[in-house]
Amino acid sequence: MGRVCANCRRDLPRTSYTPNQFPKGEGLSRCAGCVHGHDFDNASSAPSDSGRYNDANHAEFNENDLDNPFAQGAFRWVAKGTYTSGARQGQACVTKWFKSGAVFSNDYFTLDIKAVDKALELVNRFNQLNIVSKRIKINVAQVWAYAQDSRGDWAGQRSLVEPFIQGYRKFNSNSGWTDTTIQWARIMQSLSHFSYHISGGNYVLCDLQGGIYQSEVVLSDPVILSRTREYGVTDLGPQGISSFFSHHTCTSYCRPNWTQPANPIPHFRAVPGTSMMRHTVNTMASKPRQTYYAPVLKEEEDEYW
Repeated sequence: MGRVCANCRRDLPRTSYTPNQFPKGEGLSRCAGCVHGHDFDNASSAPSDSGRYNDANHAEFNENDLDNPFAQGAFRWVAKGTYTSGARQGQACVTKWFKSGAVFSNDYFTLDIKAVDKALELVNRFNQLNIVSKRIKINVAQVWAYAQDSRGDWAGQRSLVEPFIQGYRKFNSNSGWTDTTIQWARIMQSLSHFSYHISGGNYVLCDLQGGIYQSEVVLSDPVILSRTREYGVTDLGPQGISSFFSHHTCTSYCRPNWTQPANPIPHFRAVPGTSMMRHTVNTMASKPRQTYYAPVLKEEEDEYW
């Protein structure tokens, strides 16, 4: 049950109010940020696009890379390839496909893209505050399909494609873990905190991972925690939001007026890996029985967006 703050007029969840303020009732309760005497952040109206896009519609992957993915997540394999068209022609890219046991429905693609869209919205707002000198960007994956003339079981298969990220590392997780050894992890904790604040306590952007470049940091595979659990199995819902903040310690990049749950509870243990509400993944390899050289990916029609 939420309530509109009597001071800043934002519709916030109960956890954004202190135990002394919420009982005062509608029209009188002030959120924790207002009680502390700070104005809340408004992102500037300046346009911002923090996306990092494919800028291509074809890519090529060889037999060895598909048979031996260089990375994997909880329910996806990751292989490296090369763009063969567009502005990124000749540059490295990755393709991601689901392991056996995961749900192969269109819902998984839809939820991935939905999470990236929300992450992009929140990162745009964060970048506009100029808290750090480098921009934070998000890889914007697309659903592509292998060409019908690809050999073997790859023909027509769908996967997610996005630009390759160098020096990949994890900054925080969706259960509240954070890498305490580097400064950028503290900045990412600030971004996660800000996402809760700017969304009125409805979302937390987390599970932040990617690469640090000279002028920017590029993230991929973000997780959105939501009050309505609308982002799939990695969205741990209200308990996940509460648990995340039970492990969160504000850094010098957090602002004192940013709201957070008043009495967070650690429902989940803080671990580096991505936590899921339901785990149906078979850890056995799930690759086509026959894999042939250089299937070509092409951009799929825009039916998931």
